[in-house]
Amino acid sequence: MERLCLKCGAQLAAPFKFCPGCAAAVPPEPELVATPPTAEKAPVQGAFSGLLFGFIAAPVLLIVGTMLCLTGLGAILGIPFIIGGILAPLLGPLMGYGMLVKGKCPWCGSPVSSLTSAQSFSCDACNHRLAVKNGTYIKAA
Repeated sequence: MERLCLKCGAQLAAPFKFCPGCAAAVPPEPELVATPPTAEKAPVQGAFSGLLFGFIAAPVLLIVGTMLCLTGLGAILGIPFIIGGILAPLLGPLMGYGMLVKGKCPWCGSPVSSLTSAQSFSCDACNHRLAVKNGTYIKAA
């Protein structure tokens, strides 16, 4: 790769450490260091507790719904139970199966929310550690 001398402007080939025209020192080319991509931080630990609840509730709702259908109450109660059993693995994480705590970050004041099962996590806005204690957010060391 061709470079120019900073003192006299002569063209330099890559292996030169000194300019052949004016003998000025040629600074080395900066090495391009690729930074590894950083993984995105999870805002909440234990976020899949609702999924576990959904997979536990699904067979129960399906069995109860089927039994209600066989007793003659199917159109009224059984079919909604069966539909709930099918949708339980999807609705469990949406409902959160755990109390959702909403509040403001004690470091920067931005709104944050998490499950009460989370021990501590990082604020999305300022990346400071937060902890949930008695339903409120506190600064975590």
